[in-house]
Amino acid sequence: MSLRSMVRTALASTDEVAADEERTAAALVTGCRPLEELEPRHRGVASGVLRSVVLRPRQNVPSVEAELYDGSGTLHLVWLGRREIAGIEPGRRLRVEGMVTVRDGRRTMFNPRYELRARAGE
Repeated sequence: MSLRSMVRTALASTDEVAADEERTAAALVTGCRPLEELEPRHRGVASGVLRSVVLRPRQNVPSVEAELYDGSGTLHLVWLGRREIAGIEPGRRLRVEGMVTVRDGRRTMFNPRYELRARAGE
């Protein structure tokens, strides 16, 4: 490790260190792109950690919504017609694949295919 990177790490906030760790972990998953590089109206594959998961009823249709974070940005995930999904919980690592859209100014994937990944230390 160079002196410059040691100084940068020592002066970085915990959020910056966590973001660096997430970017590194996401880059190790083959075929995935950083979330900030996913283009709307194109299929995308990404990996990250779930920061939040909520159940939201939308016009009498339940949906599970989650926020995926990879250190470069976030992706809003929405599974329509579901009240819960086993394994989808905050802190869980996922690899997702699907069509990227923009909804309310946020990158969003509806009903993405997903793969549960091992948590840190598992």
